[in-house]
Amino acid sequence: MKSLHHPRTIPPHKLEQQNRNKFAMAHRWLQPEAVKTFVRTGFKGYTSTVEGFLAAKSCLLKKSFIVEGEEMVIDPSLVQVSFGNVPLPSNLTAAKAAPNELQITWDAVNKHSEDACDQIMILAYDIENGQANSNITGQFRYVGEDTLYLSPGIPERTYHIYAAFVAADRSCQSASVYLGTVNN
Repeated sequence: MKSLHHPRTIPPHKLEQQNRNKFAMAHRWLQPEAVKTFVRTGFKGYTSTVEGFLAAKSCLLKKSFIVEGEEMVIDPSLVQVSFGNVPLPSNLTAAKAAPNELQITWDAVNKHSEDACDQIMILAYDIENGQANSNITGQFRYVGEDTLYLSPGIPERTYHIYAAFVAADRSCQSASVYLGTVNN
């Protein structure tokens, strides 16, 4: 039989508190709705028992933290927002095309190739303000480019850009790739 809960009488150990802080930072990082939607698709089928948000959080906790002095921080370039074995196209790049407009380009494939109908998934995440824009049903691989519209903002924002591809039948996806930052 389980006993009743009793308040803790001693403060958490330093390493225990660091672990709690790390867990909270990972949870906060994944909170914007556009990020949650993206990782639900990006981590579909991660394991037989874990996928989506929980899989993304697990991956973030394992691979994305760096130590700066006494503190741990999340390095956006180490974060994966998708996991899988669908191949990524070559020369995948992101650039600001116009105000509030992000252009993603890649080497297109033949329209009749096996993976021609894979679709790009794009995530632009302003981590500092907790704002994200995403599209999980982007252009087909054979098109070679796609556009993501960013939220207009009065203060200049820095968006961290991630891209991945999802198979046409939605059965699997690629690992994500970090494409750098864009100021809007």
